[in-house]
This record gives sequence, C-alpha cells and structure tokens, in this order.
Amino acid sequence: MLRGIAMTLYPLPVEIRSYVIHKPRLKVIFPQVDDKKYAHAAVQINQMIYRNVLDLIRLTGYEENETTEVQGSYEIKLNERELLSLTLTVYGYTKGAAHGMTYQRGLTFDVNSGHHYTLAELFRPSAPYVAFLSKDVARQIQEREIPTLEPFTAIAPDQPFYLTDKSLVLFYDLYQLAAYVYGFVYFPISIYALQPLMDEQSPLNKLYY
Repeated sequence: MLRGIAMTLYPLPVEIRSYVIHKPRLKVIFPQVDDKKYAHAAVQINQMIYRNVLDLIRLTGYEENETTEVQGSYEIKLNERELLSLTLTVYGYTKGAAHGMTYQRGLTFDVNSGHHYTLAELFRPSAPYVAFLSKDVARQIQEREIPTLEPFTAIAPDQPFYLTDKSLVLFYDLYQLAAYVYGFVYFPISIYALQPLMDEQSPLNKLYY
C-alpha cells in the first residue's frame, strides 16, 4: 500500500535507451525515450533529440572535410517528476587544427506531452527573468573570478540551459563568454531563488518539494 502511494506522488523516471550513429570517422551516442507509458510524447521528444544531434554533427564540418573526426555523447541531468532534461555533446577534430571543437545543446521536456521547454516557459508570462538571472550570473562571474572575453551585460532570452533536481543551470559555449581554456561555463541557480518568477504552471514547481 505504501509503495503504491509513493509511486503516485513521485512518478517513475522515463525509460531511456542509447543509440549510436556510426560512420567512418564518426561515432555519436544519443538517447531516445523508450517507454510505452509515454509512447505518444516519446515520438516528439525523440525527433527533437535526433534533429539536435544532426545539427551538432553539422557544426563540426564532418560532411565538408574528410579529415574531420567526430565523437559524441549525452548526459541525463534530470529524469523525475515527469520532466526530462539532458545535454548532447559533440566533439570534432579536423587534421591540422590547433585543437578540436566541442558543441553542446541542452534540452528539457515534459514527458507527458512531449513539449520542449524554452527558458522563458519556465517562468510566469512577462516575468523579468532575463534581468533576474543576469544579476545572479554577474554575481557568480565576480565571485568565481571568471575572466570574460567581453564585459558581461546580460544573458540571452534563449540562453542554453538544463535542469537538475533543484537547480536551473545556464551555460555558455566555448568562446562565448570566456577563452577556450575555460571550456563551457556553467551557472547553477537554485530553483528556490526563482520562486518570485514562477506561477502554478511553471514546470519548476514540480521540483520545488
């Protein structure tokens, strides 16, 4: 009896299966939702994931240069409370280049509907989320002494992100904020700090307790 109640309060994680795109000089592993309970939503989620994987591969120049080698993988950042958040990462190296280049995407979904969330959709309509999040990012840049390539002013309205169980994590691609040596720069922000921006429809509410 108690087990049944727990499963009602906390839906089980959606089932994920790994797939591989394997071609000469290319091996990219990516996730797909493989769960009969969410079969309809899985179609939309899987198509979105696959399109983004192909986009990342194109960014490496794999099709244009026969010396480019590509590897890719993924990380599941959140898979609970009927939310799925993940990152896709693809690395490409072209012979003769000083170094390779890594590209990353963050994707967050409602596993019931298959809806892909934008950053703005995490908050109530018209919430000043850009200013709010930018203030926190600016604080972290100063506290962590991150040497930015240009003076930081604000995040983008569609800033890349992913969710963990209790944080919103904004990130910047290579060269976007800091020099290559610093890699991807991540800014975790507690969901509890975001309460002033949320309403009952916010997916962040599912993680609030």
